[in-house]
Amino acid sequence: QLQLLESGGGSFQSGGSLSLSCATSGDAWNYCMGWFRQAPGKERENVAFIKYNTPPDYADFVTVRFTLSQDNSKKTLSMQMNSLQPEDTAMYYCAAAPSYYQAGAGRQCRSYNFWGQGTQVTVSS
Repeated sequence: QLQLLESGGGSFQSGGSLSLSCATSGDAWNYCMGWFRQAPGKERENVAFIKYNTPPDYADFVTVRFTLSQDNSKKTLSMQMNSLQPEDTAMYYCAAAPSYYQAGAGRQCRSYNFWGQGTQVTVSS
């Protein structure tokens, strides 16, 4: 069982920066790890995720503003968010999914079934 704890949210000005962190308890070596967000009245969407030993994958709306990283011990997942926009206002969740290797397709993620409590990010113009 994994437990995930997010931190780093708060209130920020448009154009500013912040860093979200997700601390993992348990063995996350064989898991896909990602950040999701949910704005009021909208569905939850993936922001970025990383599979075991592969470069991060980002949602199209991220462009070059966000950078996902994971420490070598796989205990902390971080996301640097630059050039913040009011549209980035949402509850941000860290999540984990068991991964597996599929011949011909590489590392794949199963369903995200471990979730943190979330951290609120509010960006004002």
